[in-house]
Order: sequence, then structure tokens, then C-alpha cells
Amino acid sequence: MGNFDKNVFSSRSQDYSTPQYLFDLLDEEFHFTLDVCADETNHKCDRYFSEEDNGLEQEWIGTCWMNPPYNNKKNWIIKAYKEYLKHGSTIVCLIPARTNTVWWNKYCMMGEIRFICGRPIFEGMKHGLPQPLAIVIFSPKHIGNYKSIVI
Repeated sequence: MGNFDKNVFSSRSQDYSTPQYLFDLLDEEFHFTLDVCADETNHKCDRYFSEEDNGLEQEWIGTCWMNPPYNNKKNWIIKAYKEYLKHGSTIVCLIPARTNTVWWNKYCMMGEIRFICGRPIFEGMKHGLPQPLAIVIFSPKHIGNYKSIVI
């Protein structure tokens, strides 16, 4: 075995903004009304929940965009799934594809999964993330479908 970088799936910063071209591609399809975890510098919708608002404590109603801090992705996915069930909201999530975890199999597999082929470069970064990413969609129209997006 060669050298293994134990930090290959980590990032020093957890608040890199979604690549605009990726958001625009999805916004064209979904027409987002709420960014559930953002701040005044990186929000993708006019309406958004900041860290001070604590999106995990808010109701998510409408068509929601979610690019959560990756160090707390499990709690955000659980919240997204519960808000979809409670309100029938459409929630589109950009997250690491952690197909070997319980939370992925219990929650993400309930929605539509679009695996991202390629390494999108998040705003403020020089290179794409070394980890696999996916778009998970919780919506009455998008249950149990699987496809890939080539970047």
C-alpha cells in the first residue's frame, strides 16, 4: 500500500459556497425559494437561514436548497427528510456520498440520488474536493431514482 492521507475526506473550512454553475443548473429545474444553511456572503436564494437563524430549528417550506457544513451533514440530512415528510417540501441537498453509512442508507436512499461525476470546484477553493459528491432530492416527484451528473 502507498501512503494514505488520513485527511483525504476532510476540509479545513466547512463553509465553501456552492459552485454557481452547479446551483444554476439545479435552480433551472427546481426554482429554489429558500437556502436552508447559508450566510450573507454565500446564500443562493434571497430567503435563507443563517447560522444565527439555526436552520435545524426552522420549518423548511417551499423548494429548498441545502449545501450543509460537511462536519454536521448527518443532522442536516435527517432534518431535510423530516421536513419533506412534514410539509411535502422539495429539498435538494448537495452532500458527500457516504454510501457506507447508516444515515445514508436510512435517509438518502429514500430520495432521488444523482451522483456527481467529476470534482466541482467550490467557491474559494483552488481544486475540487477529493471526495465523491451527490445530490439527494426529497420530493414527491423524486423518490427512489438514481442517475449521474457529469461535471
